Order: sequence, then structure tokens, then C-alpha cells
Amino acid sequence: MVAKKKEKGLGLSAPIEGDPEFVKAMVVNRQTSVADDQEPLVLVDMPEPVPEDNEILIKVSTCGVCHTELDEIEGRTPPPKLPVVPGHQIVGRVVAGGNSVTTFSPGDRVGVAWIHSACGRCYLCKNGAENLCMSFKATGRDAHGGYAEFMTVDEKFAYFIPEVFTDTQAAPLLCAGAIGYRSMQLSGIKDGRNLGLTGFGASAHLVLKMVHHQYPNAKVFVFARSKEEREFARQLGAVWAGDTAVRPPEMLDAIIETTPAWKPIVKTLKCLKPGGRLIINAIRKEESDKKALLKLDYAEHLWQEKEIKSVANVARTDVSAFLSLAAEIPIQPEIQEFKLHDANRALVELKQRNIRGAKVLKIN
Repeated sequence: MVAKKKEKGLGLSAPIEGDPEFVKAMVVNRQTSVADDQEPLVLVDMPEPVPEDNEILIKVSTCGVCHTELDEIEGRTPPPKLPVVPGHQIVGRVVAGGNSVTTFSPGDRVGVAWIHSACGRCYLCKNGAENLCMSFKATGRDAHGGYAEFMTVDEKFAYFIPEVFTDTQAAPLLCAGAIGYRSMQLSGIKDGRNLGLTGFGASAHLVLKMVHHQYPNAKVFVFARSKEEREFARQLGAVWAGDTAVRPPEMLDAIIETTPAWKPIVKTLKCLKPGGRLIINAIRKEESDKKALLKLDYAEHLWQEKEIKSVANVARTDVSAFLSLAAEIPIQPEIQEFKLHDANRALVELKQRNIRGAKVLKIN
């Protein structure tokens, strides 16, 4: 397919049957509660996107489903630019490019992650921290994402996908894997130390695989609400798995917390060794148990130089470094596949915490 000349922009429209210049997409038109509204996304036809000079046009093959989509729909992230196509774990093939594109050619298999663009000029960008740039734009929130047949992105924010992965396997690596990689780096975990993982969905199960590869003598302890998640963690090599209300048999050097709730933060801080570090891998927390945060006791939870550090987005180096590491291991994520028109069902299951590995939409 070749990009067609048409009015620039990705405005949405009512379905137009058979029009070759229109492509299928699932869109967010309004913010709502996924628990109450079982169909927060609408299937529409939209104009095929046209790449700018520095952009590539991608025919999307697969797109991972992330908890961040729930945060966008339910209003916990900075407001998305509605209507918007969500999705930021995208794998597809380049079909066209703007006049300034030099890195990619038609047919190349590429991925797109949460970072869609940054200014490239500020101190943060120049020092490899474009994830903290004040002009950071998120794929699927500030620009149309991968719940669609086609999308565009600046070529600097696309990545070659290693051949060892299928399109379906590669999709969750671009967010769950990359953000897990950044979390692991921030945790400061070393070989022979104890790492805790709170929640055991798409990101945490990939962290466990990375830890086993890079730090074979480290022990991983998993806190998870459901018996199924705890059993899954043991199958992947966790030395212990229990509920967040239960203390593990050993104290922990670091904990990576991946849930949407406040309560696990309060519970697991008690399990850190002196000088231990809690990494919160979440964009926002749900409001339902916010009062749990008020139960923090300084002596019990924070004394002895314990640290709390948040994870803010991913930088391009996180994505590229993780893809190389994942290919070296190689990591094969657990996958549940859905068709594009079943994206609402995937989101509802994610809301209900019906999780085993990563959920992935098959687009083309």
C-alpha cells in the first residue's frame, strides 16, 4: 500500500463501507468506567493516515493491551486527546515513509512503544531522559495508537523487531517488557539479592524472566491476589508466592510494584530490608483505596533509609536495550490473543484482573 495524498489529519468518521481510503480502528470517544460500561471503545472507519516528512506509515499486525488503556479511559492519566485510537505496544510493517526518512524501508518490521515523541532539544532529551521531557507525547493518548489497521510515527521512535519473535510475542515486549526493564534497572537489584514483585501480570512475569537470566542467584518473591497468578509465578521460578497481606519468609532488597492499587504499597513496604527500595511501576493509582495511603507509619514503613521511586514512561534506550536483551534470552511472553473487534472484551477482562501473561490484539 502507498500513502495517498489527502487532507492531513486523522479525524474520525462514521463507517463508510468499501472506501479503500478508510481503515478500521477502535477509538475512545469519552471517558467512562469500564466496570459499568462494558464497551468503552467504538469500532469506526477513519481516514488512512498520511506520514509527515520524518514519519513512517505502518500497517499494524498486532497491538498489546495494557492497563494504561484503562487509566486513559477511566480518567487517571493526563486527559487523552479525544477521540483517540489507544494502544502503544505495536508491531507492524512499514508501507511508506516521508521524504526525510532514512532508517526504514517498505517491508521492514518495526515496533512502536509508549513514547511517541519528545522535543529533542531540552536538557532531559539531550541526556537520554526524554521520558521526562515536558513535551513528551504518548502513543495512544496524545497521538493515535495501534488499535487500528494503520498508524504513523516519527522514525526516531520506531524500533526494528528481532527476528526471533513473532509479531504476537513482540507486542507486549514494547511496553510491559520495556517498562519492566526500566523498573528492574531502577531497583538496583544485584545477583544474590532478594527481589519482590507485587502483582503478576504482563510486566511482572517478564521481569521474572529477566532476573533469572541476568541474576541467576537472585531470589524472586511474588505478591499476587489470585491463586492462579501465584501458581503461575511458581511455574516461572518464583521461590515464594503469596498474598500481599502475607509476609514472605525473607526480607527483600527491592520490590517492583505493578498493581493499580494503593494498598499493596503499604503492605509491602514492611517487607523491605533497611536501605531497601520500592519501585512503583504505574502511571496512576485507582482512587478506591486511596485512604490506605494514610495508614503509612513512618517507623514501620519508611524508617531505616527505605526509598520509594516512581517509574515515569520509558526512554528510547529502554526499548532498544530491552529488545536486545529479550532476543538474547530469548523471552517468550505468555499470550492471550484477541481480534481487533474484541478489544472491549480484553479491556473488561483486564479490569476484572483476569490476567495470565499479556493480552494482544491481532489486527492484520
